[in-house]
This record gives sequence, structure tokens and C-alpha cells, in this order.
Amino acid sequence: MPERTPRKDAARNREAVLAAADALFARCESPEDVTMAGIAAAAGVGKGTLFRGFGDRAGLLRALYEARLEPVRQAAETGPPPLGPATPPQERVPALLDAVLCFKLDNRRLALALEEDGSSSPYRAEHYERWHSLLRAVLEQIPGLTGSDFTAHALLAATRADLVEHLAGAEQVPRERLRSQLADFVTGVLASGPPQGRTAGT
Repeated sequence: MPERTPRKDAARNREAVLAAADALFARCESPEDVTMAGIAAAAGVGKGTLFRGFGDRAGLLRALYEARLEPVRQAAETGPPPLGPATPPQERVPALLDAVLCFKLDNRRLALALEEDGSSSPYRAEHYERWHSLLRAVLEQIPGLTGSDFTAHALLAATRADLVEHLAGAEQVPRERLRSQLADFVTGVLASGPPQGRTAGT
């Protein structure tokens, strides 16, 4: 029984840290404004607790991002239509990308901070590889569509955090217009099929 107390404390501290970081990112002007010291102070823990629990700022960002993304991930992997596996692929691809865009819009500062962290390539991030793998698999189910690996990368590029921040922030494009434009773009890609005179693999 005594061994459970440190574990409970660690779990409680982790929840407090993630909640504090979440709140700070939600109201910050720039991702750079959110520091490890600021998160520790807001959570009521020492900086050492953050580094022991998450390794560094990038590790904390990844943990928070994954925690926020979990409901979307579950809906995409095991949920009902339009995100879940029972959805026809022509409908599921736009729905998945719309979910990614909405998540980025709802978590603009956090998504931007994670993308700009620079500790590794964003294309090697676990969440990116998961979305790319899922999109590629769904694209492979669409008759006549070739190059699913590249197409998945290209479609996800339209939801990059820096692009979303530029469009929603600097250009002040309304949320619903962004969603509509993405839907039109995805529909166009899916309708284009293989180029004339080209075959798969060429």
C-alpha cells in the first residue's frame, strides 16, 4: 500500500502540469510565451517535477498534444461514421482532414509550438506518422487513385499548424470558410484520379 502514494502523487502532478500547460497555451499570444518555469508555477510544482515527468519542453508539448488529440484519434480508429472505419473512403478522407483542421484551429498555439519546437522533423512525430498511415490506408481503398503515400503527405500539408495560424490569424479567414476551402481542395484531389497517360508507379 505505501508504494501507491508516490504513484498517485506522480499521476496527480502530471494531471496538474498538463492542465496548467493547456490553460497557458489557450490564452497566450505566442507559443514562446509559455515556458517550463511558467508551467511549473501555474501547476504549483517545482521545475524538477516537469523535467522528471516529461524530459524537456518538447516532451511536455508532445504529452499535452497527445492528451488533447486522444478523443479524435479514438473516433478515427474505432468510432462511427464519418470518421470511423465503416465510412466509405471517399467520404472518410475529407472527414478525417476536417477533423485534423478543426483540432488545429481549436489548439492553434499548442499545435504551432509543437511544430516549431525543432527538436526533430515534424514528419517523424508520432501523431503525424499515425495520421499519414491512416490516410494512406484509406486512400488505397479508392479505385483509380494512385500514389497514396505522397497524396497523404500533400493533403496533410494543407493542415500544417503554421499554415492554419497564418490563415486564421494573419489573414483572418473565418473558421467555416477554411473548412469549406479544405473540403473543396480534398474533393478536387480525390476526383482528379491518375494523370492522363500515367500509370501507378510512374
